[in-house]
Amino acid sequence: MELAYKLDSYGKPAWIALTVLGFMAWWPLGLAILAFTIGSGRMGCGAKRGFSRWQEEGGDALRGAFGRWSRTMPSSGNRAFDEYRQETLRRLEDEQKDFRDFLERLRQAKDKSEFDQFMADRRSRPAEPGPDAPSGQ
Repeated sequence: MELAYKLDSYGKPAWIALTVLGFMAWWPLGLAILAFTIGSGRMGCGAKRGFSRWQEEGGDALRGAFGRWSRTMPSSGNRAFDEYRQETLRRLEDEQKDFRDFLERLRQAKDKSEFDQFMADRRSRPAEPGPDAPSGQ
């Protein structure tokens, strides 16, 4: 697993290069590496796609990345720093949750105001005669 930590420090390009080299060496090896990278979430593959996923997920992908990083990151050897890092990550997760809740309340308020405006417009519109109503001829 030390190789995985090393490749994680270089990011996705390193995993892509390893996958390509694996396919070049022996296709089952490349297939195994590809399955590992997708299955472990290192490639960020998921059901949701597109730019709007960041708003829909509320940064769950980012939080997941921080969670994996904090769990897989080996101890620095300095207990005070490790405790500080854990406390900082916990505080950031709490702030992220608060911000996500704030955004949800903002969306609900916007939806409510749009609905209220729609209902007000609908009430103020004069009633249209139906198809069976006599015309003015």
